[in-house]
Amino acid sequence: MSSTFFGLTIASSGLNTAQAQINTTANNISNVNTNGYSKQVVNTVAASALRVYQAYGTTGTGVEVESVTQSRDAYYDEKYWNNSTALGFYEKKQYYMNQIQDYYNETNKDSGFTTIYTKMFNAMSSLQGSPGDDTVRKQFISTAKQLTEYFNQLSTKLKDLQNSINDEIKTAVDDINAVSEKVAILTKQINVIEQGGGHANELRDQRALLIDKLSKIVDVSVKETPVTNSNDPDMYTGATYYQVYINGQQLVDTYEYNRLSVVSRQPDEMFNQSDIDGLYEIVWEDDGNKFNATPSSSGGELKAMFEVRDGNNNENLHANVQSATATSITVTNLSITDINEFNMPNKGQISTNNMLFSYQSFDFTTDSKGNVVSITFNLDTEDAITADVAATLTGRSLQVGDDVDYMGIPYYQNQMNLFLRSFCQKFNQIEQSGVDLDGNDMTAFFIAKDDIDSIIEHQMRDELVDKVLDANGNVVSSTGKTFSNSDETYYLMTAGNVSIIKETDKDARKFATTVKENYTSGVDAADLVVQLQKLQSKQTIFRGGGGDAFLRCIYADVTIDTQECQIFTTNFTNIQSSISQQRMSVSGVDEDEEALDLIKFQNAYNLASKCISVFSEIYDRLILNTGV
Repeated sequence: MSSTFFGLTIASSGLNTAQAQINTTANNISNVNTNGYSKQVVNTVAASALRVYQAYGTTGTGVEVESVTQSRDAYYDEKYWNNSTALGFYEKKQYYMNQIQDYYNETNKDSGFTTIYTKMFNAMSSLQGSPGDDTVRKQFISTAKQLTEYFNQLSTKLKDLQNSINDEIKTAVDDINAVSEKVAILTKQINVIEQGGGHANELRDQRALLIDKLSKIVDVSVKETPVTNSNDPDMYTGATYYQVYINGQQLVDTYEYNRLSVVSRQPDEMFNQSDIDGLYEIVWEDDGNKFNATPSSSGGELKAMFEVRDGNNNENLHANVQSATATSITVTNLSITDINEFNMPNKGQISTNNMLFSYQSFDFTTDSKGNVVSITFNLDTEDAITADVAATLTGRSLQVGDDVDYMGIPYYQNQMNLFLRSFCQKFNQIEQSGVDLDGNDMTAFFIAKDDIDSIIEHQMRDELVDKVLDANGNVVSSTGKTFSNSDETYYLMTAGNVSIIKETDKDARKFATTVKENYTSGVDAADLVVQLQKLQSKQTIFRGGGGDAFLRCIYADVTIDTQECQIFTTNFTNIQSSISQQRMSVSGVDEDEEALDLIKFQNAYNLASKCISVFSEIYDRLILNTGV
């Protein structure tokens, strides 16, 4: 049977509940602008009924506050994280591609490729009219030097951007490590609180906010499962296992977390010829295994950085292993047969049969047409191959570096290299057939300066085949050659080291404008200049077109990629906005809604107070005015 004063107990439960609801509403209003805060709600239940042994059986005992929990939907969280990964991927790509586009954009008409290239051939036209005029010669040589400096500067800008991305990769790794550590710490604090019967709402918000941040860097998936009692599986322990995966690899396992670190590629681990030194690879700290930053199904800023930094459009060398010895691997069936199209470094890494080998140099053999038919990679002494391993390599596919199917910085560096090698080789072939104003044989005009010692200049070979000529100069037979990559070939020429030979730069008389047969002492003819002028647009130089088509081709590539990034960035931004609105409709704090709740809970508090006042009067009358 209930107490005479039981009404006060019921009314006080309503008073306490209304007080909790008002306090929670005040907390929501206070955090209306707090980033990551989820709306909290007071969950109430009717208190257990009291058996009164009357006809009606039981009577209500008031209301109880069961819990104060956050209003959050895991479904919208997962949608937000997935979209955030895609948005971060295209936003970061667009940021870098806009810079590359600016490098090629001819906003400054005086320093753009088209202006410099046209100016050089205009100066060549003047040279055709006055081949013996020293001033005209110097003017042409000056414009030719401008062209090489244009490519030198452009290559430097791309390398600077590559270096900037490399530094940003390290920063991203530091951010991932910081997030993983904080998530593990928060998970422990959350479990301690919730094992005691509470709800760690604010800590859960902080943890979810960290996952929001992480989802923009890498692809994230989260798995939270309750901890069960093995002796009583139905028992609620309050603790949970919390696991975080990035790019499909585990980063956090409840209280434990894995750390990433960056290691610089060594000189014999390079993938592309024009890459800067010290590019970072990401590995797990505990075992040193490589972290896959560019899985095919993921996104995120980190993947975008690697694709722009290392993207070679899958144009690295592929071949089949013909034979292997302890110190070398010979390959045939090459995907690239023109030595001028090689973009592999002088020394680097090759992979075959799931094994990596470092090579210190390579030799190649050409056929009678100058096509490369085989390459022998000379391995690092530390990578000596046993006879058993050598036997397993024969017939296996081999590639240089990684396949990165994106037009990143290595791709644009290589495209400039291809243009220069083709253009300079044809230019030098014409020049080397002539003599200068002093009647001396002309050497190469365009050369590749050594990056280490600027005094050393490699003169380019103009042929990759031995030819036997008859008395009239006709080819009667030809055979291929074998070269080492240390030989002087156009493979050495890049946008970063192309220049004009110093002797001709200092003395304009050494530039050839005629063949020896047409040379007259002190007076020069211009028959070679006529041939050189055809290189402007009439001869195939680059991607099936003339030299003047270079910028159009490159700008088309970079513009298409940039526009694609802009379109996807816009799309995923709109999707993000839509998902955020859906997410906020569940977990966001709405000021108008909270104001209405405040009035509603205030009225409930006032009514509970009124109940206490009424009961007080009843008990006062009962005690003071009723008696025997």
